Amino acid sequence: MRILLIRLRQIGDVVFTTPALNAIRRRFPNAHLTYLVEPTAAPVVAGHPALDDLIVIETRKGLAGLAGDAALVRRLRAGRYDLAIDFHGGPRASLLAWLSGARQRLGYDVVGRGWMYTTRVHRPRALRPRHSVENQWDLLAALDIAPPTRAADPVTMPPTAAAVRIVGERLARAGVTEHHRLIVIHVSAGNPFRRWPLAGFVALASGLAAADPSRRVVLTAGPSDRRAAQDVLTNARDRLPESHRAHLLDCDDFSIAELRALVERAALFIGGDSGPLHVAATSQVPIVGLYGPTLPVRSEPWRSERWSAIALEVHGLSCRPCAQRVCEPGDFRCLGWIRPEDVLAAAERLLR
Repeated sequence: MRILLIRLRQIGDVVFTTPALNAIRRRFPNAHLTYLVEPTAAPVVAGHPALDDLIVIETRKGLAGLAGDAALVRRLRAGRYDLAIDFHGGPRASLLAWLSGARQRLGYDVVGRGWMYTTRVHRPRALRPRHSVENQWDLLAALDIAPPTRAADPVTMPPTAAAVRIVGERLARAGVTEHHRLIVIHVSAGNPFRRWPLAGFVALASGLAAADPSRRVVLTAGPSDRRAAQDVLTNARDRLPESHRAHLLDCDDFSIAELRALVERAALFIGGDSGPLHVAATSQVPIVGLYGPTLPVRSEPWRSERWSAIALEVHGLSCRPCAQRVCEPGDFRCLGWIRPEDVLAAAERLLR
């Protein structure tokens, strides 16, 4: 049996499908599993033990885009898939599932596109207080796969040997030894709706570094927010005495694979509801998550409750959750009202 899995878009979206990958492998142990993914999230499933093949598709416009899509369709047709599962449900993903020619095509009963699937699963249009892993798992009920549990079906992203080596070398150059407690703070997010104010990160990073000489704090960010991370680093160091400034490390950028290897070494991860937090959730590292327009019940770490996590959010806002297109109050208060002292207290609690 040959199975095609489709999940386009961002890192966290793909992380949330990894429990399903393992379940499908258990259900069809001899099947050939291919995953279709976009470049940004490809490292999440590259080399995943449940998969046999990975197809990474580019998003290009014009004639190059048309030529690329035509070649992709030919490749999918040549795969002769028996089953295609579209975890995404967007226009392009629906079309690719249909064009794959798979005899059974499993997807959501979305308006205008449901006809592209042979088996359709209802998906409410309104946001539900239900985890994204469970929402995507609804598709697997049609395959007689039992509902997931956090302990048995956690999100997974095994660290690669190459990334472990690179991260180890970079930390060694920064003076980090096995006697240090590493804290990773991710200061950026995919959009301004999920970005905690930089002043908060400055207070947090300096507070954590000052409290214990054995700590080493690494600030990470996406490529577009590298300048923001540098500003946080500079301002946080200015708050510290000279003897403590080296506790805040400047390790440059980490790829997604390297970030996964980095959190494997960490005593704590802190960040907003974005891809890096979900990558961190594939480890056992304690996590402090900062939730603004999104709800923890939908996107908190999906893993065994043995591994600690604290979700911080502002309660009582009528505008929350939101679609992240326009901030109704105009001040992003859902994140801006999370106080640095509360994040610091949560971090200290997990570090103890």
